[in-house]
Amino acid sequence: MVLRVDERDRGLLKELCFGSLRWQPSIALYLELLVAKPLRAKDLEIQALLIIGLYQLLHLRVAEHAVVNETVAATKALKRPWAKAMVNGVLRNFLRQKDLLSEQLVLRPVFCSAHPDWLSQAFRDAWSEPLATNIITANNTRAPMTLRVNLRRGSREEYLARLRRAGLEADLTELSDYGIQLASPIDVHQLPGFELGDCSVQDEAAQLSVSVLMLESGQRVLDACSAPGGKTGHIAETQPHLKTLLALDSDARRLQRVQDNLSRLGLEAELLEADASDWESWWDKQYFDRILVDAPCSATGVIRRHPDIKLLRKGADIDKLAEVQSQILNSLWATLKKNGILVYATCSILPSENDRVVEAFLRNHSDASISIIDAIWGQQTPFGRQLFPAIDGQDGFYYARLQKHHSDTEAEN
Repeated sequence: MVLRVDERDRGLLKELCFGSLRWQPSIALYLELLVAKPLRAKDLEIQALLIIGLYQLLHLRVAEHAVVNETVAATKALKRPWAKAMVNGVLRNFLRQKDLLSEQLVLRPVFCSAHPDWLSQAFRDAWSEPLATNIITANNTRAPMTLRVNLRRGSREEYLARLRRAGLEADLTELSDYGIQLASPIDVHQLPGFELGDCSVQDEAAQLSVSVLMLESGQRVLDACSAPGGKTGHIAETQPHLKTLLALDSDARRLQRVQDNLSRLGLEAELLEADASDWESWWDKQYFDRILVDAPCSATGVIRRHPDIKLLRKGADIDKLAEVQSQILNSLWATLKKNGILVYATCSILPSENDRVVEAFLRNHSDASISIIDAIWGQQTPFGRQLFPAIDGQDGFYYARLQKHHSDTEAEN
């Protein structure tokens, strides 16, 4: 079923969807106390409806009677008339018992963090307690809207002035030389020159990849796992005189998004649908000077943008993802020329997907070494740099820069 929503209501719809997902782990605990008999699997729509209703009562400034009435009325639209009395009773009981229910739940870590236990514990195992708490707090906030200015079409300062003339409040980012952060998110079509390629929407942490790559004219560059193309476009903007820019992705539909983004920017790259972990199936034996591996990961650094991660991701997924990351890294290393640079990046904040993957790779490749990333941003780790999600700041992101040299065997010969 396709739901048509008026333009004026889309902001509220987005708020209800993202907010309910963001706080679902906590709200679900209220339902455990309020719903006497667990709902059947086929009635998940009613569970979702209750979560949306409770989210509004807990976090939005909406009249309580309006929330109750509209949520109850929605049971008819869902063709679940039997649920009308139950939904009404649950919401009204919540309003009567809210303080008492909160007192019963406050000692449960999930209630306070709005994160599944395994994930909160993973943060605490990886980082100090204050930092883990800061990560959780940032994950439960709304992410800012950050732009990457196309410096081929004007400076950041010039584009910032254009925004302000359009009545849009914004400021330059501190970590990226290409970024501008808006005070409030807006539709991209309201951005001056967006359709002409004057700017793109990209988080500040992701914008740092081009500086880590150390691009130069005449290079052959591979952007592996490239969709949706934000970094591909940034590479092309930053260094227009590359010999080759190849954008690789295993998903044809996502690869089309790369093309769409490049077309809007008026830029070009070679696009190839292929599996990065199987270099023999696609590589033309022409070595690359630079490779960006933005590996598939848990996305634990961007939970605030994708709060469904809290519900969909499981602890057992992390080791499986690390295996995939290692496969891709090992495969693409074969296509990098001597003295070339490979940048391994993820939007994860878990060392098992970051430093540990790089550490294992180095143990098995005598022709690889770490090229230190000398930067003011992020926290230095044994093998790279880790950024954490920051309130009103960048997403969580990891970078490690690897350089290829002659192996021990080759050096002896």
